Amino acid sequence: MESLHELYRIGTGPSASHTMGPGKAAAQFGMRHSAATRFKVTLYGSLASTGRGHLTDVAITRALAPRYVEFSWKPDEVPAFHSNGMDFEGYDAAGALLERWRVYSVGGGALREEGKAAPPDVYPLKSMAAILDWCAQHQAPLWKYVEHCEGPSIWGYLEQCWRVMQEAISRGNQAQGVLPGVLNLKRKSQSHFAQAKSRPDKLQRTGLLTAYALAVSEENASGGQVVTAPTCGACGVLPATLRYMQESTGCDDAAILRALATGGIVGNLVKTNASISGAAVGCQGEVGTACSMAAGAACQLLGGTNQQVEYAAEMGFEHHLGLTCDPVAGLVQIPCIERNAVAAMRAVDCAEYAMLSDGSHEIPFDTVVETMRQTGFDMQARYRETSQGGLAALHKTRAPALEPSAKSNECG
Repeated sequence: MESLHELYRIGTGPSASHTMGPGKAAAQFGMRHSAATRFKVTLYGSLASTGRGHLTDVAITRALAPRYVEFSWKPDEVPAFHSNGMDFEGYDAAGALLERWRVYSVGGGALREEGKAAPPDVYPLKSMAAILDWCAQHQAPLWKYVEHCEGPSIWGYLEQCWRVMQEAISRGNQAQGVLPGVLNLKRKSQSHFAQAKSRPDKLQRTGLLTAYALAVSEENASGGQVVTAPTCGACGVLPATLRYMQESTGCDDAAILRALATGGIVGNLVKTNASISGAAVGCQGEVGTACSMAAGAACQLLGGTNQQVEYAAEMGFEHHLGLTCDPVAGLVQIPCIERNAVAAMRAVDCAEYAMLSDGSHEIPFDTVVETMRQTGFDMQARYRETSQGGLAALHKTRAPALEPSAKSNECG
């Protein structure tokens, strides 16, 4: 498994796979070809289907500015390696092709080239069962395995991630108005927070959890800075859960960082053994993984054993199996933002449920991960971030037609 630096990425929304990844790829290609005067970018599959709503073309154009960029959109051509395929072509002043490069945005902002080796493993163990065995042998909590593999420097990075998460909550809680895009969706975080604070302490839980999750998700939808956890589309679940747990239990930041580490193990296992890409496996790989990460982290903060933490993570994941990715108008707004809020509530529920047990249960976490992988691959393409099925398709009668971004130049 890769470093948590590759799972928790600090960047701007609205999408890790459709905004951060393509922007990163464009920047790399542009640096390789400083002599290029123009570029042609061909987007395939899910990138072509929902790229405009995710600002894929805007991210690429900015990365290659001020040079001219021509776009070709091919939603019906789906590469076998991954649905989020991109071809970059660079041309010099004489019109000669300098290079054609195909790369894939595989989820969470990560890039892959077909036939190229993945980044080196930082974590040699690749199953929850094996990690639990290691922890039992060393009489260590799950977060100790992160420190063992990454070294003490990981705590500084996780501290930075936690700071960015909290800043996103603060900005989102204060912001008003509507989100960018054709849906004109009103921000709700501030209202939820105000209503929660007007209630007695024991009745604040739902309002606070949803306010914090909405805050981060609305910031993401506005192109604000967030942390992929494990993606931009699911970035509100873990920060909301951790903020609520800190306020309700009084735990310090050191405990939060250890919870981030444990949540990172959960997310890394899904990323390694299945996928966190909505274009590959649906929203079960995004919000489902986020709920699982948050449930395990919350259970640890409640004092759970390793077995109870694993149970909470398994439960948070199991009950998101089959969740489709069907963004209305191709935007990371409906149903994405509310899903973050609901998943944060479910994460705390799963943590508390697991604490009522001794941690023993029938279905292991690793089995749920494999089930999610198979379910995602069995899922029809229309339900995997193409906006061609589910809510996205049925809501088209009400949502305005999505126009090309003003800075895009299209062909095809």
